[in-house]
Formats: sequence, structure tokens, C-alpha cells
Amino acid sequence: MKKLVLALTAVAAFTGSASAADLAARPYTKAAPLAAPVTSWTGCYVGGGGGGAMTKNDHNDFSNSLALTGFAPGTPLSPNLSTGADGWFGTVQVGCDYQFNNFVVGIFGDYDFMDIHGDISTGGFFAPALTGSQKQDSQWAVGGRAGYLVLPQLLTYVSGGYTQAHWTSTTLSSFFAPGGVATLPGSTKGGWFIGTGDEYALSFLPGLFWKTEYRYSEFDRANVAVNFTPAFGGGPSGVSVTERFREHSVRSELVYRFNWGGAVVAKY
Repeated sequence: MKKLVLALTAVAAFTGSASAADLAARPYTKAAPLAAPVTSWTGCYVGGGGGGAMTKNDHNDFSNSLALTGFAPGTPLSPNLSTGADGWFGTVQVGCDYQFNNFVVGIFGDYDFMDIHGDISTGGFFAPALTGSQKQDSQWAVGGRAGYLVLPQLLTYVSGGYTQAHWTSTTLSSFFAPGGVATLPGSTKGGWFIGTGDEYALSFLPGLFWKTEYRYSEFDRANVAVNFTPAFGGGPSGVSVTERFREHSVRSELVYRFNWGGAVVAKY
């Protein structure tokens, strides 16, 4: 029995030595892990979503006809007033981005279908006040953005550009004529916007991103002439309203990016 144990011990020692010599001749190398795909932000996209907006309208009335009002054109007919509006909107967007290292720059355009409404009043110094509900029904914007990748899948950015919005015709009524005395015609006003937001690459569906953005928009002051309704003779009233709109909005969108995969390498 002792001879058998000694023989087995010798065989094991010999085998271990041979294995060690073989490993020394062929050193072990650990396989490199598969690299996780890195989100590429270079390319074009489409998006859609919605949000809410609040608008402040600074306005006042002035004469535009001496013959109709008895006051020289430009004479103020009311104090400066500030009225508000709020509501919701749906939006669609297209754009293209370019990534270099951790930075992303791009251009975009979007169109908003809106239902933003609030009260407006005219008159004050020389005439009874007339009131109505003014509605903003659409807005579009074109601009650019620049951002930084906080994480490979998370972009934080600032944006800015040109915007234009449309307000529908408003019927103005009084306590004595609730059916309408005059109308404030629909108008289109241009302006500018700035914004900031985040965009995140969703992991459960390649190519799908979620973007949320705050915007501040300001529209150029514009004059709109008030007209009488047919029941009050129709035609110009001799009064115009000068308006200046300021808008705050928050929008959230799902974005599909056509080049969701790529070999872009960002450094963090």
C-alpha cells in the first residue's frame, strides 16, 4: 500500500510540473469584455409631443383716425393694460445634430398646434370697456441648439432662434351689447426665443429619445386696428390696439433618431 501511495504522489508531482511548464510557455490572457455600444448623436431626427404655455399681453388703445375718434392719430385712448392667457399645445419637430467629443450642436424646426386663450379688454379713457377672449392657435420656430453630454445617453443643452405665432379674430362685447360691438382681427406676430432642456436616450428601444425643454418667447410689438361689427355699422372704428406678447412654455417630446448606433467615442 505504501508503495502505491508513493507512486501516485510521484505521478501527481510530475503532472503538476509539466502543467506549470506548459503555462509558462503559453501565458494566460484574459479575454477582453465586449464594448458597450456608445450612443451617437450625429444625424437627423423627427419628434412629436406636447406641453403647456402661459402668455402675458401688454397692450393699450390709441387713435388712428381724427375723423372717427376726434383725437389725433397716436393719442392714447386707454391706460397700459396687462392680461394673461394659458392653455396647451401639441408639437411636431425635425432636426439634425452633429457630435464632436462630448459636445453636440444642431439645427431644428417645429410647429405647434395651440389652444392658448385669455381675456383682453379695450377702452378706458374715452369709451366704455369692451372685453373678449383672445386665442393663440399656432406657432412655429426655427433655430439651433448647443449642448454637452453629461453621460453618453444624456444631453443637456440651450437653444434659440426665430419664432412666429398667430392669434385668431376676437369679438369684443360690452355689458350693454353682449353679442359683440367690435372685432379685433386675427394677426401674426414674429419674435425670438431662448430655451434650455435635456434629452435622454431610452434603452428599451434603439433610436428612441425623450426630450423636455423650457422656452421663453417674446414677440415684436404690433398694432391691430379694431373694426365695428355689422350690427354696429361695420367698418373701421378709428381705434387700434398695440400689443406685445411674452410667452413661457414647457414641452416634452419623444424623438426618433435615425442613426441611433455608431462608433462615436466620448470622453468623460
